[in-house]
Amino acid sequence: MQARRAGRRSGWTSRVRCAKTGGMAEQSQQTPSAVAGPLLHLGCQSCGARLVLEPALRTTRCPYCAAPAVVERPPVPGVPEPVFALGFALTHMAAKAQVARWLRSRSRFTRSGIRSAAPGEVRGVYVPAYLYSVLAQARYRASIGENYQETETYTTTENGKTVTRTRTVTRTEWRPLEGELSSYVADVLVTASKGLDNAELEALEPFDLRGLARYTPALISGWLAEEPSLTLAQCEALARKEAVERVSGLLSRFMPGDSHRGLEHESRLDWEALDVCLLPVWVLAVKYAKDAPPLRVLVNGQTGAVHGKAPISPWKVLAAVVALLVVLAVGWLFMGGGR
Repeated sequence: MQARRAGRRSGWTSRVRCAKTGGMAEQSQQTPSAVAGPLLHLGCQSCGARLVLEPALRTTRCPYCAAPAVVERPPVPGVPEPVFALGFALTHMAAKAQVARWLRSRSRFTRSGIRSAAPGEVRGVYVPAYLYSVLAQARYRASIGENYQETETYTTTENGKTVTRTRTVTRTEWRPLEGELSSYVADVLVTASKGLDNAELEALEPFDLRGLARYTPALISGWLAEEPSLTLAQCEALARKEAVERVSGLLSRFMPGDSHRGLEHESRLDWEALDVCLLPVWVLAVKYAKDAPPLRVLVNGQTGAVHGKAPISPWKVLAAVVALLVVLAVGWLFMGGGR
């Protein structure tokens, strides 16, 4: 997931010979909780999301599944406290307007009621995520293609006669290349919430991390804030996978020559750092039919980017296919295909 944060710049250096150094890793230290006063820890029985509410917000619906049944539970030992938080820049009314436009823009093949559904209650929630950075050292090998041009002679037929012509063709010479690339991969965001999976967070990105502030209870006062509900190991695996994918993209852009093929690499990740941060997300559960679960729509609390998965109606698709077949059949008959 791509994001921006002030004070960090990604860079790389290339070495042809591998430096055989020992692996080093560093885990960022978790700061003690700065929460003053009793907070209410809740767990949704429907989707499993863990929420943190201030004492004034003792009754609520789950922002992820709209379940009314939310039960109190004691704080979970070992759950890390947030280190950073990113404030809301989009107002409640602006988020609602974004959702309304998004609903009206859905395909006509979506289930009935979705495009005409009126946005209901929009809830703002601070979603937990891990902010990950790492020093990646990749050993790579690939075939590099260098283009060159040459003139070739060929024969062709013109006006019934065989003639000889020349033309310029481009050919590629392939050479093997291997080496090592070091890169600092910064600002990787992965979800720490069971209520909002990583694919959904990616769909809401990018977040402008230049607005990150050190977490204090005042930043989330009056808002829903979820605790991390995924384990550290799960989040580390997501972050490492995304970091390696970024290294792959960097290597692809780094390759010299006119083209390359067969790019392979093995990456070592050193000096890892993970910090819990809270991201602003507006959440809306749209009820468009009595017999269907609510449609969940997410809005980036900074940029207004909207994400949701509107279900397609199989009956509408079938009707469109049948109508198309009827039109084709009528056209075929009209053009004399029945003779």
